[in-house]
Amino acid sequence: MKLNTNIVIMTILLICSCYFFLFFVYMSLYSKSYLIDFEIFNISGVSINMCFYFDWMSSSFMSFVLLISFVVVGYSISYMGNDKYLSMFILLVFFFVVSMMLLIISPNLISILLGWDGLGLISYCLVIYYQNIKSYNAGMVTAMTNRIGDVMILMGIAWMLNFGSWNFGFYFLYETELYLLIGLFIVLAAMTKSAQIPFSSWLPAAMAAPTPVSALVHSSTLVTAGVYLLIRFDYVLHYKLLHNFLLVISVLTMFMSGVGAIFEYDLKKIIALSTLSQLGLMISTLCLGMTTFAFFHLLTHALFKSLLFMCAGYIIHGMKDSQDIRFMGSLIKQSPLLSIYFNMSNLSLCGMPFLAGFYSKDLILESILMSSSNSIICFLYFLSTAFTVVYTFRLIYFSMINNFKLMPYHCFNDEDYMMLYMMIIMVFMVIMGGSMLMWTMFIDFGGIILSFWLKLFTLMVCLTGGVSGYFLGKISFYSLSFPKKFFIKSFLGEMWFMPYVSTYMINWMPMNSGYMYIKTMDLGWGEALGGQGIFKGLVNLSKKSSDIGNEFSFYIVLFMYMLLWTMVFMLF
Repeated sequence: MKLNTNIVIMTILLICSCYFFLFFVYMSLYSKSYLIDFEIFNISGVSINMCFYFDWMSSSFMSFVLLISFVVVGYSISYMGNDKYLSMFILLVFFFVVSMMLLIISPNLISILLGWDGLGLISYCLVIYYQNIKSYNAGMVTAMTNRIGDVMILMGIAWMLNFGSWNFGFYFLYETELYLLIGLFIVLAAMTKSAQIPFSSWLPAAMAAPTPVSALVHSSTLVTAGVYLLIRFDYVLHYKLLHNFLLVISVLTMFMSGVGAIFEYDLKKIIALSTLSQLGLMISTLCLGMTTFAFFHLLTHALFKSLLFMCAGYIIHGMKDSQDIRFMGSLIKQSPLLSIYFNMSNLSLCGMPFLAGFYSKDLILESILMSSSNSIICFLYFLSTAFTVVYTFRLIYFSMINNFKLMPYHCFNDEDYMMLYMMIIMVFMVIMGGSMLMWTMFIDFGGIILSFWLKLFTLMVCLTGGVSGYFLGKISFYSLSFPKKFFIKSFLGEMWFMPYVSTYMINWMPMNSGYMYIKTMDLGWGEALGGQGIFKGLVNLSKKSSDIGNEFSFYIVLFMYMLLWTMVFMLF
């Protein structure tokens, strides 16, 4: 029964993926879009309608999400075959995908909030799936950070009542201050979901989830929801203040994650930091006005990042659950087919010709060279691209070329052929997906005109980064002095202290201050200052004044209550 349920879910995902891809090709060729409006219920003449919006963008994104979900579910059947609750896990993944579908096709903030909250709730359930203290802490950080984005969308919904509609197709240009406020809410919500600075610490922490979840979350669902929201609300970035603010934040996120990944030794965290770097690339591309290019990279990134996480899961599975890349090595001799998949996804991440990542990444970088953007922004773009190649080739050195470090009885287990068979689909898409999307999305593309050396500049950056990453893998940081080692580990390798601020600070507090923090913050300031706190305060005051007399204490309590609310009204 368990296997039948999983096969039914896989069949639904595959059929829907093929259908939406054909729909995408049709709408891309004929430039069509459809708005489906239907009535949910009608009571006494008051009706509530639901709208779904289908265009080439939503159809292509849904087809890719469903295809990756199909591969991940088939991969999970082998990867988590010994799990007692495999069917429950597959159903959670299925509802996670349904929430993403609702977010993609929703044309207004109300229905977007349903998918947005569904992603946040089910991602919490998936992160804490292994039920240990590390998973619980990571799940709480993930949920609480994403709740900030939920509150921003709720505030945006409240302010959009001034326009009489929640649809994102309305251009609110006639009231500048209100337009700026709603745009700020949307930008902050997207920053939390896509883990931009200062909300970046939850992304590596979410690696406590099972690896198939990471393959789905970090490729096409949870973290890309913020980017997709900004693509749909791209007109809010026309306001210069929001545009400049988000551009600086996203480019700094690219730089910070690239530096952090160079000094990281956890396999899944390196790939998570590369996801963070690519999210910064997409959002900064949006800020520069290249919306279609950002969406193009969103799709190609989903292909190679899902394959990269599935290869990482296969390596962890074969290495007896070891994730430290210093214990790996000689993988090319132990599993040649996996090595081909892993290197292909890594090279696509670097933007090597002519894989999927090359078509989108090279297009964005060459467009930046053509644009009139700031020189510092352009420098950070190419430096972050070089860092991507550096940590990728460093990872290739540790996993493929370096000598095998574990004992012989921990040798690599290369018997899970089901996972390799499912990954073949993604390998084909990594090879052909970029060119296929290029032919369908940019039919009337005018081209990029650059000089010969500027054309070669991106490839030269990739080549230089690859050589640097190879030699960086050979360097041992244990020979460094303590101050240098501390700087490399604590500042460069710890995301500029953001995990300490968001997760570790409570552990450093003394017992009393930690207790006060929990009482006032974790249990909610609303309980201390709201109705519950006022009730407890009045009860205590009544007990203390009972020796004066019941009637007199009643008047004291009433007077204090009136005085308190008079002060509140005077303040506000």
